[in-house]
Amino acid sequence: MAMPSKTGRKMARPPHRTSVLCALAAGLLWLPPLSGLAQTLPASSDSLTSGTTSSDDDAITADTTDDLQTGTTVTAATVATTTLDPDAEIAADALDNGRQNLRESTIDQLRGGRDLTDDGTGIRLGTMMLKPTISQGLVTETTKTGNQSERKTYWDTGLKGTLTSDWSSHQLTVNGQGNWRRVLSGDGEDEPTAAIDADLRLDLADGMAARLTAAYSFSHEDTDDPNAISGASEQSGIHQFNTGAALERDFGKIRGSVGLNFGRTLYTDAVLSDGTRVELSDRNRSSATLNARIGYELSPALIPFIEVSAGRILYDDKRDSSGYQRSGDLYAVSTGLAADFGEKLRGELGIGYERMMFDDQRLEDLGAITLDGNLGWSPQRGTDVTVGLSTSIEPSTTAGLSGSVAYQLNAGVAHELRSNLVARLSGSTTWRDYPTQSDDSDTIYYTAGTGLTYSVNRYVDLTADLSYELTTTQTSADTQVLRAGVGMALKR
Repeated sequence: MAMPSKTGRKMARPPHRTSVLCALAAGLLWLPPLSGLAQTLPASSDSLTSGTTSSDDDAITADTTDDLQTGTTVTAATVATTTLDPDAEIAADALDNGRQNLRESTIDQLRGGRDLTDDGTGIRLGTMMLKPTISQGLVTETTKTGNQSERKTYWDTGLKGTLTSDWSSHQLTVNGQGNWRRVLSGDGEDEPTAAIDADLRLDLADGMAARLTAAYSFSHEDTDDPNAISGASEQSGIHQFNTGAALERDFGKIRGSVGLNFGRTLYTDAVLSDGTRVELSDRNRSSATLNARIGYELSPALIPFIEVSAGRILYDDKRDSSGYQRSGDLYAVSTGLAADFGEKLRGELGIGYERMMFDDQRLEDLGAITLDGNLGWSPQRGTDVTVGLSTSIEPSTTAGLSGSVAYQLNAGVAHELRSNLVARLSGSTTWRDYPTQSDDSDTIYYTAGTGLTYSVNRYVDLTADLSYELTTTQTSADTQVLRAGVGMALKR
């Protein structure tokens, strides 16, 4: 409603209300500054009368299958309530799929009655929200081993999406992604990759929750993998299936969980340069693991924990092509600390010991000190840092060799240079440690990358990436890979 001014229409003055007119005249002296304030607010009268509640959201995602993606891309979403209608507020919250700590809106972003930082993407399917993305990129790659250098160019086509439930209780999340690499020039075969996983949380009575998970992935074995077939024009394809079930329960300050996981790994044939196919079905295996975890809440932000697990790895063939029995038992124990200080800092770090014992007495047991953890830190709005640590035991296919222990450290930084421009930095190193009596020497991998993501609008992103990889070993020449690419992503 427009405010009155000094030049407004004169009003009839009842002779018996002189005191009331004096009060109104004094009130008019305050109107000019109030009118100036109104000019800085949204034009909508509804916006002037409604409250806006928002805060920062530090959501972090990593795409590890797309060579164009060399860092972590951060997406910040904000929902502003510009009406007093309670139903409209509920609908706005539903569009964020239950996300909390959303970015606070500025006056400029709220002009026109809408929030310019809300990407507005997503397709509602009943009580589910689907967010698909399709990407296309052109990549050039140069590989140098010793004095030999190879160069190739390829198209990368990717498709990924997230399906999230919007239920009053329970929660279902499904993530999927696929990538197809088509070589345009240079040596190399077309390489498809795919991955999908589902996580269903069921809220039960008395503070108990059940979690059901399932996952599938497909990829080709990396030529740098120690188990890869030397000289193969096409490495083996790897199908991985995983499923699990767990129960979680809080007993006051005590947090407990127990779960059972099953895995299945299948290998396709490798193809040599002369067309000969190498059967690798002797590497097919299944696994089952039982794990339990208990933690104590020192405070809502700090929970120390102890975790133990025991499992069995069973190969389809009792003996592999070299005559070794590679089935065995796996045991692990770890202790650590989980922290949650809100959107600014959260993660956990654990240290422990893991050991694998083979059925074949000729194979030495593999044991290692383990370091595992993850950290998400936002030092300031628009800047997100991620750090990850992992330790894994990797069985070998070499006759007489048990395998190796791989230690990996990775880090990423994403910073919003502008509201629609994100700069990314990433780096990682992997140390593959072999037993001292092995003929294979330790191998170290280094990677570093940088990139930019420019949002043309809420539906289109443009990307540019540059990455470098270095592989060092004492028994062979170093390998260097330089990769550069540009691309575009369409979101809905």
